[in-house]
Amino acid sequence: MSARSRAATVWRSLSNWRSLRWKFATLVVAASCAGALAVGLLVHSATVERHQREGAARADDALVALVDKYKRTGIHPLDEYQKNGGPPPPDVVTMAGELPPELLRRMEGDTPVIWYDTRDEDDPWMWAAQRVDGELFAVNIHMGSEKMNLAALDRTMVKVSAATLAVIVPLCLLAAELLNRRLRGVARTARRIADGELDARTGVGGRRGDEITEIAGAVDTMAHALQGRLLAEQRFTADVAHELRTPLMGLVTSTELLPEGQATDLVRDRVRVLRGLVEDLLEISRLDAGAEAADVRPVPVGSVVEAAVARTGQPTRTVVVHNQRISTDPRRLDRIIANLVLNAHRHGRTPVEVRVDGTTVVVRDHGPGFPEHLLVDGPQRFRTGAPERGHGHGLGLTIALGHAQVIGATLRLTNADEDGGGAIATLRLPSPPPSGLPSPSPSGP
Repeated sequence: MSARSRAATVWRSLSNWRSLRWKFATLVVAASCAGALAVGLLVHSATVERHQREGAARADDALVALVDKYKRTGIHPLDEYQKNGGPPPPDVVTMAGELPPELLRRMEGDTPVIWYDTRDEDDPWMWAAQRVDGELFAVNIHMGSEKMNLAALDRTMVKVSAATLAVIVPLCLLAAELLNRRLRGVARTARRIADGELDARTGVGGRRGDEITEIAGAVDTMAHALQGRLLAEQRFTADVAHELRTPLMGLVTSTELLPEGQATDLVRDRVRVLRGLVEDLLEISRLDAGAEAADVRPVPVGSVVEAAVARTGQPTRTVVVHNQRISTDPRRLDRIIANLVLNAHRHGRTPVEVRVDGTTVVVRDHGPGFPEHLLVDGPQRFRTGAPERGHGHGLGLTIALGHAQVIGATLRLTNADEDGGGAIATLRLPSPPPSGLPSPSPSGP
């Protein structure tokens, strides 16, 4: 994979907001913000209460000192201050007209009253007042410094929370990326297994670990079991075909000794069908076992296709737009085209057309088209699909697909949406390399 492709893959992964990376990071950020907010509110509330307690204690102490002095001397503070020729201290209020109405409303009898004045949020005061012998004594303590200290504390908590998130979020993304890599590795292995690579494993072995390790181990166990069952099925198919071949040859020889007649022709026809089925099973068993290798040689694609269509003996229209010469296995190409043409005649309707354009071969009929399950899951042996597509063993397309994989070609099955409908099989052969470069060697499945 090139650097540009890797960068594009990384960008798509990072921009996918549905990925576990972003969900995990969002959850951690939300939890961190909620925790920081809760702690901040608790600290803020506790600090406000402490400041109010301290302010109330200061105001109460000042009021007590003022009242005690009056009781000892019997002189009102206002008279003393006027006698000395100086103004009263700034925190001492001696006139009822200077007190807030709310504080006056709270005063009952001779009971001291302490009240936090927040009429101006930016200029709070703590009041303490008491009536003694009909005289009014009151003090007020300015709480502005405490208000500024509280605002500074709030700003500090916000900065610390932001700095903490700046450290936590990248760490969370890194931790989520490590988990995502392991999950993507398991997903890649599962896709490889689904594509037919049954030897693919996640490589976790028998280690104990977290849930991802358990998932990976389950995928490996599933792949091992699936591989064992498929190998057993392949061995069974090969064994059945080989066991049937010997009595079948005797049956073929016996039919040649029968006297000519309608019954003999019918028996010979059924024996011929049975012989073709056994040969197909043997061919599929070899393809499944990976024992087939391409015999590559330079051939003109159009000419090979025309010869293959002619050997089927079916009325088929062949059009060669460009008879390109490439390196491929002509025998396997002949087998693929013959199976596609016979399948089109058996399950579709005429006219059947074959079009060759360079390395692309298209076989089309005008029947009901391929069934939906075949388009989704691909051809499956002994499954012909919809009844209206005729009868058969479902092996022709399976064999064609197997030979296409051997020679490195791709076989795509679709249905026509216009011009009468029908099934379309498109075979794309490997393109020849540029001049001067060696031709790649197709390998088995």
